[in-house]
Amino acid sequence: MKILVTGAAGFIGARLCERLLARGDQVIGLDNLNDYYDVTLKEKRLARLLPEANFDFHRIDIVDRAAVDALFEKCRPQRVMHLAAQAGVRYSLTNPHAYLDANIVGFLNIIEACRQLPVEHLVYASTSSVYGANTKMPFSVHDNVDHPVSLYAATKKANELMAHTYSHLYRLPTTGLRFFTVYGPWGRPDMSLFLFTRKILAGEPIDVFNYGHHRRDFTYVDDIVEGVMRCIDRVAAPSPAWRGEDPDPGTSAAPYRLYNIGNNSPVELMDFIGTLESCLGRTAKKNFLPLQLGDVPDTYADVAALVEDTGYQPNTPLAVGIANFVNWYKTYYGIS
Repeated sequence: MKILVTGAAGFIGARLCERLLARGDQVIGLDNLNDYYDVTLKEKRLARLLPEANFDFHRIDIVDRAAVDALFEKCRPQRVMHLAAQAGVRYSLTNPHAYLDANIVGFLNIIEACRQLPVEHLVYASTSSVYGANTKMPFSVHDNVDHPVSLYAATKKANELMAHTYSHLYRLPTTGLRFFTVYGPWGRPDMSLFLFTRKILAGEPIDVFNYGHHRRDFTYVDDIVEGVMRCIDRVAAPSPAWRGEDPDPGTSAAPYRLYNIGNNSPVELMDFIGTLESCLGRTAKKNFLPLQLGDVPDTYADVAALVEDTGYQPNTPLAVGIANFVNWYKTYYGIS
């Protein structure tokens, strides 16, 4: 297939492009290579893709409506995996306008271009952060998520609502994927595994929020990408069981679906840190702090719907995933 991947130089996007190319798809990559984190890391991810004959890269900002429309008209993708966004809960506390620009205006530009072409299927990244103040575990796509606790989460919830509107009005098949704490080689420097590894190796203390009482459904990047590919291939369809008098938030009478993609096995933050310490052969100096504003204590993904519909099954143990990251990190930064 001809598949457009936005955010192609990102952590998940670059790995997804590799996998799609390996199976023979034609991949159109879009990214603006912004400086939210180290641009060199993004460029090096991209450099691994550029030699591929079936990879066509375009440096475009999704906020630029004219550029997005021109790309769709020129390349005419069959399916779209929309990963480009302004990520991060903490950054949204100090830079809120970046989230409205990328996650609302940018998303509208992409989904409207999908409608105008039209494409066969739009799959887009949501986040486990949409569960916000919910405390019922595990988090299920069939539960209401109307109480976000960060602007980042609110914009992603808005994406889900916008997608449903387009699925209802224009019968555009859309699938939203709520990612749960993705980690692995080539990861994002603003995420905990990257931050902890850098500081432990430098002999600096790590900040342990909520006094270490977090639980996170850490999910290895290859498991995430496998789930994404299965969702791209499975075009969203209306649910014949959906009823307006008892609406299921995860499905619809329109061609619309939501899925959690997680490991379905939450890990205590202190256990996560302990595994990293074992892989590094060093003990972290820990600075225990209260829960951060906008953060949630626990995440735990109910992936039953994704398993039932696609056969998705995460299979990377945490110790293996962290060891793979540590090996990559040392090689990338030349640490013996």
